Amino acid sequence: MNDALPEYRYGFSGHRYHAYNDWARREYGGRLQKVSIDAGFTCPNRDGLLGVGGCTFCNNEGFSPSYLREQRDILTQIDTGIEFMARRYPRTKGYLAYFQSYSNTYDDLDALKRTYDIALAHPKIEGIVIGTRPDCLPDETLDYLAELSTRRLVELEIGIESCNDEVLRECLRGHDFACTRDAIGRAAGRGLFITGHLLLGLPLETRDSLIDGARALAGLPLDALKFHQLQIVRGTRLANQYRANPESVWLLDPETYLDAVIDMLEHLPPSIKIQRLGSEVPPNVLVSPDWGMRLHKFPALLEARLQARETWQGRLFAGGDPSRRKIVRPPPPPPAA
Repeated sequence: MNDALPEYRYGFSGHRYHAYNDWARREYGGRLQKVSIDAGFTCPNRDGLLGVGGCTFCNNEGFSPSYLREQRDILTQIDTGIEFMARRYPRTKGYLAYFQSYSNTYDDLDALKRTYDIALAHPKIEGIVIGTRPDCLPDETLDYLAELSTRRLVELEIGIESCNDEVLRECLRGHDFACTRDAIGRAAGRGLFITGHLLLGLPLETRDSLIDGARALAGLPLDALKFHQLQIVRGTRLANQYRANPESVWLLDPETYLDAVIDMLEHLPPSIKIQRLGSEVPPNVLVSPDWGMRLHKFPALLEARLQARETWQGRLFAGGDPSRRKIVRPPPPPPAA
């Protein structure tokens, strides 16, 4: 291995991208598993403040565990989730309560505190992850989360989806990228750990706009990113659009999707941890596309594609200290046996 490469070495464990789980094992001594919670929040794009019906792609039933639809009590949801995750990931170091469904900062602060406190009172929960929109983060909420982060692990997951305003308008998102940039800046200024959520393949998105988006994200104080492929889910406006005009929706095949992820990774700084590489929708609500593969195969597929393209996260990153960028040069191949 090239001694000129400090700690990253492709992301700590031989990867060509900075894998979040590698970082978590290094930082916390093991895997931190998120346990999804539906706390009954809604969204300004559903309750009439900005619109009704949500974004064109949105139906949370397609992305939430089934037990969230069966159980309303938060502590019961956590117990069920931990029981499932403990079987699936027996070496888990700890659990984080993941407020996943809709916009989990969209309420008055006292109500938010009461809701978060219920989850944090669970003896096996070490912290919380809060999924929300960038237009649902008033300063008083960020101030509270910053104070809470001095006592417990707090991760703020902001739905970016796209960095292109035309794409955001097309999917009826209800905010622009300037709103996202502002929210990330205000949250980072308070020292919060920030994960951005991206949805690749939205109508009007192109390879060039994704690359432009990666360059824009590279200049923001993000700690981590999640990549999801666009999947058309029953009960959404996008499903109706697809049925009426299939050519209007850019459905990615696995190879094209991985290339789109790589196109963005190349322009992102190596410091950004990659939390997810895709998502799965239950077959009973999925309209299209059906790739016929499970999510756990994505890391190996991405690694193989990175190798085939002879590239890595940060290869084209143009920001920051030039001396720091040297850490993303690939090491030479191991000597032949």
